[in-house]
Amino acid sequence: MADVLAERMSIQETIAGRTVCEQLEQTAESDPDAPAYSDPDGEGWITLTYAEARRRVLEIAAGFAALGAGPGNAVALMMVNRSEHVLADLGAVHAGAVPCSVYSTFAPDQIAFVASNVGAKVAVLGGPAELARWEPILGELTGLTKIVMLEGAPADDRFISWDDFLALGRERLAEDPAAVEARWRAVKADDVLTVLYTSGTTGNPKGVPLTHANVLYEVGATDRMTSLPTHGTQISYLTYAHIAERVLSLYLPLFKVSHVHFCTDLANLGATLGKVKPVLFFGVPRVWEKMMARLQALLATQPEEQQENVRKAMAAGLAYVEAGQYGQTVTPEIQQAYEQADAALLSIIRSMIGFDNARWLATAAAPMPLEVQRFFAGLGMKLLDVYGMTETTGAFTGNTPEHYKLGTVGRAEPGVEVRIAEDGEILTRSPLNTKGYLNRPEATEELLDADGWLHTGDVGSIDEDGFVRIVDRKKEIIITAGGENISPANIESYLKEHPIIGQALAFGDGRPYPVAILTLDGEVAPGWAQANGIAFTTLAELAEHPDVLKAVEAAVGAANEKLARVQQVKRWRLLPVEWTAETEELTPSLKLKRRVIHAKYAEVIAAMYES
Repeated sequence: MADVLAERMSIQETIAGRTVCEQLEQTAESDPDAPAYSDPDGEGWITLTYAEARRRVLEIAAGFAALGAGPGNAVALMMVNRSEHVLADLGAVHAGAVPCSVYSTFAPDQIAFVASNVGAKVAVLGGPAELARWEPILGELTGLTKIVMLEGAPADDRFISWDDFLALGRERLAEDPAAVEARWRAVKADDVLTVLYTSGTTGNPKGVPLTHANVLYEVGATDRMTSLPTHGTQISYLTYAHIAERVLSLYLPLFKVSHVHFCTDLANLGATLGKVKPVLFFGVPRVWEKMMARLQALLATQPEEQQENVRKAMAAGLAYVEAGQYGQTVTPEIQQAYEQADAALLSIIRSMIGFDNARWLATAAAPMPLEVQRFFAGLGMKLLDVYGMTETTGAFTGNTPEHYKLGTVGRAEPGVEVRIAEDGEILTRSPLNTKGYLNRPEATEELLDADGWLHTGDVGSIDEDGFVRIVDRKKEIIITAGGENISPANIESYLKEHPIIGQALAFGDGRPYPVAILTLDGEVAPGWAQANGIAFTTLAELAEHPDVLKAVEAAVGAANEKLARVQQVKRWRLLPVEWTAETEELTPSLKLKRRVIHAKYAEVIAAMYES
């Protein structure tokens, strides 16, 4: 315990009293010509240096001030990842306001709740697609006085184009630069830096205020655990409404003087990886699963001799990564076999997919199937699980390249306390914890106890080396009619090991046995079908094909072989649709909305228990 507190004090001393505003000023002065943000422009990039970026941030701050946004107000942001999102966010902070990125998948009523709850005075929207989500509720938002549009500003006094907004900011900054400086210098470490809203599975989302001190502590802890170089390259592609993307590609770069490249469309991620070759890369499990499925599909098209060479090389890679786990030893034989395989093949494959410079590869937000970690380990890549929540400013445990165990979410970050409650719930206490939900005192009481421990809602364990394992969400544990406690996430992880299965939901609470609802992977399944000579015109048609059903049946059987008898799926149904955040079965961070699925497919579930 003394070591934990000493680590905590060490980090707190380095960030004492500091703000993101001061950090941007420092970086712009020490590295003015270093590239900061690059937006895609055809085959090239349009880049801002740190000096240019800070100048733009000050102009934007002056613009927000001119629109009446300042202390006590919020600025709502909804757009894809692009430099304007980061600049508007930082500009709001420098104006003394609080930026709040809103999930672009939120329904109009959710947007109305967030904008009202956070006190949005100004909104910055990307274009017509985002405006279409706001238009139905604009009449309710009487506190929202101005909407800045990056593209397609309507001819209405309530709207202003991005170009006109920047011109207003430049004019006001030139007239009175001291006013803007006074605003950002008045910002304190304990002030709220941003409010993020949990994507939620039921009811209204909960607002999580995070301070400069929260964020700077997370950045300091992350820096110690990753040992990333300065001036590295990275990609921003996950929404800034998600805490992980905010920490890694909005705040951390200000300290590491990183060059952030924006990927505005997930479909272009593979090509962007090849161009940027980032030093760090974070992906939710679904991103890694899809990447694995595409690589497997590509490998399946190669001659058998080449496939066998890859399999042998990947076996050496897997042995090397597994032997490097905490408490194990990489023998000279394993080292030599890996070096040979790496030189001959693995390094070439990593270069092809853009990971030849990667120093830190991570995942979080949902359970990561062990088979996915093992696949990338075969390529010599340590895909490291970290664990956290919006309420803990992101990760509070994590594996590191030097100290890791596959299948765990690592050990507590520096200065962070973690313990397991009597009922198995994971609790944590540290400077990362939010002080509570915005305007939700009852929910705050459930989150934080009198001793400052944050209740995560997850069930898990800590081994003798301090590595944490997650069992499942406390409220999602299945208790069968026979009284058996079963983790649905564990079942679902095994079911999704077959590349054509996109999503899986296990059900069985109060029932005699588990059942599963499955969907096909809309990207991988069609390619698999073509490779197997299966003719089809739609995904729905493919889901009914006998050969597909036979493959899914085999996948369920393979999953059941890895499960205890009481955990095994007795019946299953393959749906003719995909699940997405837009169709409401998934949260914006691609977690299952279990209650929504239970309600939406109640008849399907009931039919599996009828006979």
